[in-house]
Order: sequence, then C-alpha cells, then structure tokens
Amino acid sequence: MEPIIFIVLVLIGYALGSAKLINQGNEALVERLGRYHRKLKPGLNFIVPFVDQVVMEDTTREQILDIKPQSVITKDNIYVEVDAVLYWRIIDIKESFYAIEDLQGALTQLTTTTLREIIAQNTLEQTNVSRAEMHSAIADQLNSITAGWGVEILRLDIQRITLPESVRKSREEEQAAEIKKRALITEAEGQKEAAIRKAEGTMKSVEIISQALRSNPDSRGILRYLVAQDYVDASQKLSESNNAKIVFVDPANSTEMFQELIAESIVTEDNGKKSENGNT
Repeated sequence: MEPIIFIVLVLIGYALGSAKLINQGNEALVERLGRYHRKLKPGLNFIVPFVDQVVMEDTTREQILDIKPQSVITKDNIYVEVDAVLYWRIIDIKESFYAIEDLQGALTQLTTTTLREIIAQNTLEQTNVSRAEMHSAIADQLNSITAGWGVEILRLDIQRITLPESVRKSREEEQAAEIKKRALITEAEGQKEAAIRKAEGTMKSVEIISQALRSNPDSRGILRYLVAQDYVDASQKLSESNNAKIVFVDPANSTEMFQELIAESIVTEDNGKKSENGNT
C-alpha cells in the first residue's frame, strides 16, 4: 500500500512541478539544460521538472520609462534641462533577454544620448516649436537600434524644457517688448484712422456750409456766427488749459479769409458743373 501512496505523491509532485501558469499579457522563457527551449504563452503550460527551467517572465504590455532631467545644449549654445518620458513594449521576449544584459538601463542610456543629439541639431526656438517632429525623429532613431533587442519604441514625450534664469528673464523681456510694440502699432493705426475720419468730417462740413452760404442770401451773417462760435469754443479750451494764454485775433480778417475759401470752393464746384453740362 505504501509504494502506491509514494507513487501517487510523486505523480502529484511532478504535475505540480511541471505546471506553469502564465498571466494574460505576460510571456516566459524556458531553458532546457541551460539552453533556450521555448516560450510559454498566457495560460496553463507544462514543463519537464529538473530538466526545464523558467528563466524569465515579463510583460508584453506597454511600459513607461521616466527619463530624468538632462542638461542639454542647443544649436544656438543655450543650456537647457529636458525632462522626457519613453513609452515602449517588448515584441520579442527572447531577444529582450538574450540580446541585451540590462534592458531598461540600455533604453535609458540610449534615449538620453539620442535626445541630446537631436536637440543639439535645433535651436531653442525650434525645440519649443517643433516638439512633435522631434518626438517622431527620436522614436525612429531609437527603433532602428531597439529592434535588435526585441523592443518597440511607441513614442517619446518631452514633458518640460527648463531654461536658465538669465535666458528665461531675457525671453520675458523680449515678449514684453513685443507686446508693447504691438500696442504702439495698434494705437498709431487708431490715431491714423481717427485723423482720416476727422478730415473726412471736416470736408463734409465745409461742403455743407458752402452749399448753405450759396443758397442763403444772409450768408455773411451765418458766416460771422460760425466764426464767433469757433472763437468761443477755442477760448473755453484755452481757459481750461494749465498753460493758457490770451490770444488776440481780428474776427473781421478771419471772417473775410474764411469767406474767400468758401467762395473759391463755390467757384470750383460751379466750374465742375459747367464742364459736366458742356460734356453732355
């Protein structure tokens, strides 16, 4: 009876020792007598105890590798500190185990070197503007090497670019100067537009006044009234100014001058109308 129990226990122990459960998303490597034998897929697998040995089990899912801040010099000789994150996954677990000794360490060193090389080929402005292109270029360059390690680089993201204090302050001053420049240009354009509208309004006013004086027999009285009103307005503005001065002007001379200008305008309009009638 005892031999039977012993045999049963041996069989149970053999079954337990040969059964290997691999979780979903993982794979394992089996060596037989010290040499690579096969891969174990997710689920229940059986190996030969004492002959076969599971030497590695790892995930084939996407993994994240944090690249610590690195000091990098740009093409325009500006030192920056770059912080990045690498996303990768194992596509061939056999190569990832046998082709490289320390996979994550090798990925870290390779990514750091490639990151510095790519940034050194760009200016600071290009580095800030063309991040998407840089991410793609770095990933392509990494994949050309990591393919032999059984690893696929999915993407690299530059999370932060830290500038030296002096460079940061200089950029802030440049941005402030640019904002001030735009504000001055906008103000100048506004003043120009206002001056144009004021000139158009003045021309329209002169045209209306000339028409009124031409059609009204009491034009001289109207003209004197308008000139007097202008003097009153001007005097009020001078009195409100801190640097106000008293100015004596001869209203009669000013009225005659203004009337001459209007007369010239009337003559010009009449000549224009006569030429039009002559053409018709």
